[in-house]
Amino acid sequence: MPFWKTPARFQQVPSLGIADEPMNQDFLSLAASAHPARLAVWDGGTRLNYAQLNRRVAALCARLDALGVRRGARVAALLGRDLESVLLVHALARLGALLVPLNTRLTPDEMRWQIEAATCSRVFTALPDTPLSEAVSINALPSAAEGAPWMQGRLDLENDFGILFTSGTTGRPKGAQLTWGNLFWSALGSAFRLGVLPDDRWLLTLPLYHIGGLAILFRSALYGTAVVLPGFPEDRFDLDVLCARLTESNATLVSLVPTMLHRLLGDVRDVFSSLRLILLGGAAASPELLTRAFASGLPVAVTYGLTEAASQVATADPETARRKPGSAGKPLPWTAVQVRGKDDCSLPAGEVGEIYVQGPTVMRGYLGQPPITDWLPTGDLGYLDVDGDLWVVQRRSDLIVTGGENVYPAEVESVLRQYPAVEDVGVVGLPHPEWGQQVAAALILRPGASLDEAELLAFCRSRLAGYKLPRRIVLLDEFPRTASGKIRRDALRAQLIDQ
Repeated sequence: MPFWKTPARFQQVPSLGIADEPMNQDFLSLAASAHPARLAVWDGGTRLNYAQLNRRVAALCARLDALGVRRGARVAALLGRDLESVLLVHALARLGALLVPLNTRLTPDEMRWQIEAATCSRVFTALPDTPLSEAVSINALPSAAEGAPWMQGRLDLENDFGILFTSGTTGRPKGAQLTWGNLFWSALGSAFRLGVLPDDRWLLTLPLYHIGGLAILFRSALYGTAVVLPGFPEDRFDLDVLCARLTESNATLVSLVPTMLHRLLGDVRDVFSSLRLILLGGAAASPELLTRAFASGLPVAVTYGLTEAASQVATADPETARRKPGSAGKPLPWTAVQVRGKDDCSLPAGEVGEIYVQGPTVMRGYLGQPPITDWLPTGDLGYLDVDGDLWVVQRRSDLIVTGGENVYPAEVESVLRQYPAVEDVGVVGLPHPEWGQQVAAALILRPGASLDEAELLAFCRSRLAGYKLPRRIVLLDEFPRTASGKIRRDALRAQLIDQ
């Protein structure tokens, strides 16, 4: 039986150098007791050390408790990337409430569907304006006496942390039930792969309804390092603000999706001087983008992960990513990856199949579905090479089958991005009466560029098999995206069908 399936598995958890504290304290109070004077949050003019952050969280806990928030309650939250949201996340953790973060880009009806599906008893917001009338602002909470009981919380790694709904790139989101153990082992595995320095400052670019954003908060508390808040106006990605934050904060780590990195590489400012690592994930990064990044001397680590596994599954450090552009590297410590064929048997190196994940970071299960007891099928396609490095080819649901031939959109997109006039591209399969599906490409052109379709197809024909060529090409100004920057292929497909 795997060690993480045994009830006593956390008795052997490393103490992280905090020998005099029980491991069942919440992550923030552990950090506050071990290194109270260390910087915890950098937010421009506001800088809090761990002792100060801990006191602010304790005060909010008292106010939430006065309103009746209890251990085990499921609480929906509208979060930004600001200090109020950081306080709310840590306070709910300390109270033992289960966090259900709501995607702020959803419609009110979509949010209410998630609130109902997760049977949330409360809805709180840390945003200045809320789309939900029933959401209670944390700034409007009743006052309460601040007391010692809320200076630390009891945290059992076996207990549920919260419910995170998947981004829904191909359909209605599913609620992934994550435990505190999932987050702990993910943080530990990431630290082994990427390293931790006492003065690390991780710039929080990803939203807090995304596992990548939440992971940064809790990992930083476990590591005793600092979180840099981005200061985005209205909590929307802003390239100028990001560049300023990178420069002013001396951030050493930043998490980016390929779209963000692409835009940063097009900027002439030198904003990367303090960075020791860029963690690139959230969507497939083309070899061309990585080549440009490495030519600029950037320390890019490529990661493959998913909400259901508490963020990272496999990560290629900068040296591996430079040597094998496009690889996600080896699985993190304590995480196992298999690639299986249609017969559910493990495939040899180099053969494409569905990626399966096993380990202590894998969620308890989807909301309303049977628990995960062994391997998690990801729905993603990829292969392991002879060195054991993972290569992610495509989401299974994105696969295009045209005339009986399989076409991976990522492969077609990689070629189209090499064409000089193309700024960005999204490839989907559209229904076709004869072939089943046809390959369609939506393009965003570079400023001032024009498109010669015949020339583009000739360019592709020299690099792609005939059945992979786009049979329909559409020019767009922007793509429908999830908050993490992924193209919403279902929405793009529907948009192209309607045109």
